[in-house]
Amino acid sequence: MEYGFLSVIPPVVAIILALRTKQVYIALLFGIWFSWLIIKGWNPLGGTIAMIEGLVNVFKSEGNTRTIMFSALVGALLIFIQYSKGVEGFINILNKKLVKFEEKKSGFARVMVQVLAMFTGILLFVETSISSLTVGTLYRPIFDKLKIPREKLAYIADSSSAPSSILIPFNAWGAFIMGLLLTQGIDKPFAVMMASIKYNFYPLLTILIVFVVILSKKDFGPMKKAEKRTLETGELMNPNAIPMVSDEVTSFPPKEGIQAKAYNMIVPLLVMVFMMPINLIYTGWHAVKESSSFLNHASQAIGEGSGSSSVLYAVIASILVAIVMYMIQGILNAKEAIHLTLKGISELMPLALLMLLAFAIGDACKELETGVYVANVTKSWLSVELLPAVVFLISSFIAFSTGTSWGTFAIMLAISIPMATIHGADITIVVAATLGGGIFGDHSSPISDTSIISSMASASDHIDHVKTQMPYALIGGIISTVLYLILGFFG
Repeated sequence: MEYGFLSVIPPVVAIILALRTKQVYIALLFGIWFSWLIIKGWNPLGGTIAMIEGLVNVFKSEGNTRTIMFSALVGALLIFIQYSKGVEGFINILNKKLVKFEEKKSGFARVMVQVLAMFTGILLFVETSISSLTVGTLYRPIFDKLKIPREKLAYIADSSSAPSSILIPFNAWGAFIMGLLLTQGIDKPFAVMMASIKYNFYPLLTILIVFVVILSKKDFGPMKKAEKRTLETGELMNPNAIPMVSDEVTSFPPKEGIQAKAYNMIVPLLVMVFMMPINLIYTGWHAVKESSSFLNHASQAIGEGSGSSSVLYAVIASILVAIVMYMIQGILNAKEAIHLTLKGISELMPLALLMLLAFAIGDACKELETGVYVANVTKSWLSVELLPAVVFLISSFIAFSTGTSWGTFAIMLAISIPMATIHGADITIVVAATLGGGIFGDHSSPISDTSIISSMASASDHIDHVKTQMPYALIGGIISTVLYLILGFFG
């Protein structure tokens, strides 16, 4: 059955509700219910039961289940590194460096710590969740001390995660995109993906905008108000803000009577980062049919590996390494390890629930064929010159409505590549526009998992994060659209 224009209404209603009420859970739940109400022919009882089943069915996807488990387990890791005084040790080292910066020039420390946070996010291109989480968790105490608003930290964490993951695609993102290109009959997906990077304007502009905003100290819109509030009153969030993580996770009391050592935080986090490519190789090893050498086999295996498995295994390995390290130092015993793990998981249950709802609305939109409808509506009036810009805008809208860039890539590459072929357009530009649009929409959406994780890691109010980031995202989106129009007409 085709739902036509009705398929667009539920995600749009969910987004309007999220922005108006600040109640993301209610907005998502209503959007999911409304979707199933349409699917079940406006039968309230049938729609409600289908919604409950839809939530249960999220766990049918192994990838979704792993991501939700990963989100909950991260709470345990956050509590461990605070309990061991690892965060305190790292902050002590950074504070010494920042004092030196401040001695050279007043206000220099504020700029430097933001630049450091941005580069940390870019260097952790292996996985967006790890990037956002590490930046938020690591830099939050220093940002707080230097009176930098939580919204700014969430913006830096969010704007350096997905853009770096798609521009340096030696990760699960690259593997996923290559798989989609292969499905569309592209013989050399790696070459096409790499060639498209120079045309992927939005992520390039996003990183540039963050850098310019930090160095120029010129904020605008809601972020300017947030900066003014924090500098004048010392308030890190709006008075009515609800941080995404409860204070028990962000300020869990460390163990008394132990020395603060930075490596108690650095080692577990490094284990998590380094385990990602190892796990990708492990999960993709047997999928490789032919290889010329061990290194060649390993590089192909990374492309075949499971991103969600790799993330989950990485965080479990990190927690186990942390437990062993702290037990050797006499910081933890077995009983405390179990108590802290359960405590951390319980504190991040709200995030796991939000992930569940975000996946469920994505599934409902798939059932309604929201993306397919939007793409089909535009097919008849497109010209080759307009194609890149229009593909970028459609991808943006789908990602904004569904909160998923990956879901958008899956829907849009199946439509944009055949359209590029039919119109005789440059496939690399159209692929770049599809991917960039997915990132732009996802970056702006209040139901995006990367935005949710950035808010969580920064302990920022989620809707305040979305509102303060939106003007910067829109500038990147508008410039990208103009560049795709120029490429289409003059390229």
